[in-house]
Parts: sequence; C-alpha cells; structure tokens
Amino acid sequence: MKTIDIKGQSRDGLGKKATRELRKANGIPCVLYGVEKDEKGLPVAKTFCVTNEEVRKLVYTPDIYAVNLTIDDTTVMAVMKDIQFHPVKDNILHIDFYQVTGNKPIVMNVPVKLTGLAAGVKAGGRLEQILRRVKVKAIYTQMPEKIELDVTPLAIGKTIKIGDINIEGLELVNPKEAVVCGVMVTRAAKTEEGTEEGAAAPAEA
Repeated sequence: MKTIDIKGQSRDGLGKKATRELRKANGIPCVLYGVEKDEKGLPVAKTFCVTNEEVRKLVYTPDIYAVNLTIDDTTVMAVMKDIQFHPVKDNILHIDFYQVTGNKPIVMNVPVKLTGLAAGVKAGGRLEQILRRVKVKAIYTQMPEKIELDVTPLAIGKTIKIGDINIEGLELVNPKEAVVCGVMVTRAAKTEEGTEEGAAAPAEA
C-alpha cells in the first residue's frame, strides 16, 4: 500500500464556535484514535486539525494510502477511517484517522479492478460491476492497493461473489453472497439466441 505524509496541529478549542472559526480559516477538524485505551477500555482520541491542501491528495483519489501522520512533533502510522462532507457545499467537515501497528489487523475499503474480456461479453452480454470497493481485513503492511479480478471465464448470467474470492493473507468482510460483478443478458444476446434456436428448428411440412 502506498504511503503519504500529512502534517497536523493539536487543537485546544473544541466547541462549536471554535470549530466554525477553524473551518473558516481553511482548517479541518480531525480525530486520531490510537492503539492506547483508557481505564474503561475505550480508544483514546486525540483532536487535531489539518488544512484542506494537506489532505487533498489523500481524499480526492481512488487510491488508498497509509498515512505518515505528524501531529506537532510526533509521527505515527495511520489510515483514514471516516470522512464527513457538507451535504450541499461538499467541502470536508471532519476526518477520523486510526493509528495502526504492524501486527493488528484493520479494515479498509479497497478498490476492485476487473481484468480480461468476459466470455459472456463476447457472446453479446454486458459486464456490470456492482461493488467498486470491498472491505478487506489485514495488517496494514499486507493491505493491497487494489484487488484485481479476472472476469475472462464469466459466461452470460454468471457472477463473481465475495465468497468466490480467496486471497492469501486477506479476509473479505462483506457478506459472502454479495455480488461483485456479473455478465448480464442483453436484448441483443436474447435476439441472437432466439434466432439461433429458430434456425435450428425443423421446418413444418
């Protein structure tokens, strides 16, 4: 998985007024959830902020990254876990990061790339990708940048489901029956099939 460097600063004011002022100044409020826990066993959260420019390459891309996150003078490895956008203006309102280690699995949404030309497409069907990303559980050092699926054997009406995917070292968290992609029958394929069946039928006397 690729890495990206992001720098942030600790936050002191955490109220609504302080948050509004931060956003007006081109800042984004963020939270880092660490591997440390409090006395109740809950993750310890660190509040900080970044600029819009600092996270642009992380947010506006189809790729996934491990983040070398520096807050003040401390650097940790983290991943972006959640992001909130304004419902109208579409600007970033908040980002959650999660600190990762080399031995604790995390879950990330990994892009799916389809490769090959499906047999069903050659026969007139249409390839449809239902899931653009799948949830993958792995330690971050083994997290793939993308999952490639070869669709060459897929005939018309056939699909690839989560349960059909087996990649060593990775666990797919989505339901096993969830369809990732499939070749759908088209009107042209139906017409061609009907024509062939009609041509094969014996002529009446």
